[in-house]
Amino acid sequence: MDLRTSFASQSYAQARAAAAPSPQAGGPGQSTFASAAESFADTLKSGEETARAAMVGGADPHALVQALAQTELAVETAVTVRNKVVEAYQEILRMPV
Repeated sequence: MDLRTSFASQSYAQARAAAAPSPQAGGPGQSTFASAAESFADTLKSGEETARAAMVGGADPHALVQALAQTELAVETAVTVRNKVVEAYQEILRMPV
């Protein structure tokens, strides 16, 4: 009986080490999402900076229009992704158990 207990504890220790999260938890999917979120935030920030500069007369009107178009595209993309995620979640909820 003692032998089985030690074997079980060794197996558990090995499985625990194999299942431990790595320092770069999440893999490539997480880094892609993180870079997309960072790019979205950078686009919004640059659009705001261009708008502020245009208000005080320090930016070209063409640059303002271009920054606003990029911001609009980024927001539309984020909303589309959000809608797809919500749709997928609702589809999962409709699945029979």
